[in-house]
Amino acid sequence: AGNVGIFSQYVFRGISQTNEKPALQGGFDLGHKSGFYAGVWGSNVSWLSDLSTPAAPISSSLELDVYGGYRGKFNDTVSFDVGALYYWYPGDFPAGFNSADTLEVYAGITVAASEKISLGAKYSVSTTDLFGYVDSGGSGYLDLTANLAVAEGWTIGAHAGRQWIAGNDAFEYTDWKLGVTRAFDNGFSVGVAYTGTDADDALYTNPYGNKVARDTVALTVTKAF
Repeated sequence: AGNVGIFSQYVFRGISQTNEKPALQGGFDLGHKSGFYAGVWGSNVSWLSDLSTPAAPISSSLELDVYGGYRGKFNDTVSFDVGALYYWYPGDFPAGFNSADTLEVYAGITVAASEKISLGAKYSVSTTDLFGYVDSGGSGYLDLTANLAVAEGWTIGAHAGRQWIAGNDAFEYTDWKLGVTRAFDNGFSVGVAYTGTDADDALYTNPYGNKVARDTVALTVTKAF
């Protein structure tokens, strides 16, 4: 299966990865009837190149994720998902720059509370430094989700998350999201989502003066094939 999408901005765990500018994203997934799966996904990003200075130039505009895992069911209501995901940021970096490349392992559970309601919880932990934070191996992220099918093709989704960053407590934060998606029979879907965080604005303001963790709204158009 594949997917491609245009986003008014790329927001990841409540933080804009593109300085609030548009993103083009896409990926491919390969699943086996046994439950094993693997995939690759990519998006343009700017948060690394936004840190560039003449004295320490950074050229990196791509995030490429490679992942794999296993999905199964405890019963008809409860399913699980375990796996690993590697975030790769190719580019040119100054000497001594702590790599943003990150490996996380994760475990999640989903409960189909009814035909229209599903609830999920997922915990990810980094086995490397987390996105360039020094000595941050073992950082964790808790992702709680709820989805409600309100009509044919219409879904309301809610999310709450908490990012812990080992050795960098000041940068930890909680994020939340509320959105609605309309899926069509031809594989297209459109969505709008509001996201916010309680992150410290001073720590999450980029060199352009933009608060990348502020409350924001993102629009999406995606196509599955």
